Amino acid sequence: MILLKINYLTKEGFAMFVRIELTYKTPKGTETTFSSDELKAAKAILIADDLEKSGRAKNLMFVDNHENTWNMKELKKFMKGIETEPHNATVYFDGGFDIGAKKSGLGCAIYYEQNGKSFRLRKNALVEELDTNNEAEYAAFHLGLQELERLGVHHLPVTFVGDSQVVINQLKGEWPCVEEELNKWADRIEDKLKELGITPEYKAVSRKRNRETDQLATQALNDVEITSTIEIEKD
Repeated sequence: MILLKINYLTKEGFAMFVRIELTYKTPKGTETTFSSDELKAAKAILIADDLEKSGRAKNLMFVDNHENTWNMKELKKFMKGIETEPHNATVYFDGGFDIGAKKSGLGCAIYYEQNGKSFRLRKNALVEELDTNNEAEYAAFHLGLQELERLGVHHLPVTFVGDSQVVINQLKGEWPCVEEELNKWADRIEDKLKELGITPEYKAVSRKRNRETDQLATQALNDVEITSTIEIEKD
């Protein structure tokens, strides 16, 4: 069996890394198992193809880090299909709270690639049922997740970037989440991540570096609705 443990690099382009494990059978019938270091999936497929041609590797199978199993044909199709679906996504989020008006502005910006091109999606929303700025930050994160779902992003790594230390560190499990409402938001987000098969990476930045979504949240508070997707030039 070939066992593939999948990891990803999301900042310098999409890359799937795998570890190969195989059962090897000698011409006289002696069997043993080998395990490799991690390598790119494309290279692993080439090696697996070569092993199949030798006739000494049995029951070739691929298993990802969500315990999904793939045969050679399925994995090749998956690798090819990734390029045609949204991938290499980074989500910026920010929430603002107007304590006087009891209104919250949510903003998210999603950068992703598809069919060899780069895109940016911007979305904001005005909501009235929240009570604190931290709730608004969680709600903005959840807005980003909803937009990922609409894009069709699934079973891929996604980087989430925000200036809320509370949200980032609580979702990472580094800070306790003792407030009931924030716990509900955290559970809702974790359930959605699991449903979509998204492996999250969390990154905290300064407010200055999160200016784009801060502006989107402020525009929402000012009743300026933003929904846009544009193609952008690659760096």
